[in-house]
Amino acid sequence: MKVTGERVVSAQGGFNPTWQRHVAAYELCEQFFGPGRLLDLGCGVGHSYGALAPRETVGVDLEPEALAGQERETVVADMRALPFAASSFASVLSVHSIEHVPDPERVVREVARVLEPGGTAVFVTPNRLTFGRPDEIIDPYHYVEFDSHQLRTLAAPCFSEVELRGLFGSERYLAIVAEQRETLGRLLARDPLRLRRLVPRRLRQRLYDGLLRHHRKADDPREAAITSADFDLRAGELEDALDLCAICRAPTGERG
Repeated sequence: MKVTGERVVSAQGGFNPTWQRHVAAYELCEQFFGPGRLLDLGCGVGHSYGALAPRETVGVDLEPEALAGQERETVVADMRALPFAASSFASVLSVHSIEHVPDPERVVREVARVLEPGGTAVFVTPNRLTFGRPDEIIDPYHYVEFDSHQLRTLAAPCFSEVELRGLFGSERYLAIVAEQRETLGRLLARDPLRLRRLVPRRLRQRLYDGLLRHHRKADDPREAAITSADFDLRAGELEDALDLCAICRAPTGERG
């Protein structure tokens, strides 16, 4: 698959830190799930579902090419209209997917519908306060981004229990992120009037993909050294978290 900002498809060419951040989300969230069938929502290429073993997992994504070759059950579907009966899964995990639709509340309702009454759903999404710019969605594949309060507000109507944690990175990972932000700042400074907001989304996506390939094409030993162990998940103050993790239990009657 071609390199794109829409999904994590490769750990090569400077993309390893982002790849490992996604891997860490799977590894660190595994602790919240009991036994039983698990829905891997917006799973992309399925790079880390092995971390959820021995549970049976079902991968769902909108793109057939992303699901090709995965050695498990996969379903091509819109996560806002899941083709599963109510209470079909003991657990649901969504890693970096709800920000990719303009109406994520529909996703949450569908997750609550397909989840067993005693099950757990976990939504992992970038922290609006640390990803890109707090006052602007830079990633053209994202329709919405959340801070911790906004994520809790999104999940609360469908779940009686919502616990928030944050994914944090090591000093060596944060050093790489700081350099990437400096590069982003220089690029955005070329457009002080933010005329980029007037560019059609499809074109912005193509430009974004090109910039990613250009700025991450070189192999950097520091980036290659990043592993999933460079991340941890913890509660408390979440303003500086890289990603937010909503652990949702006790689905309510407000379902899709």
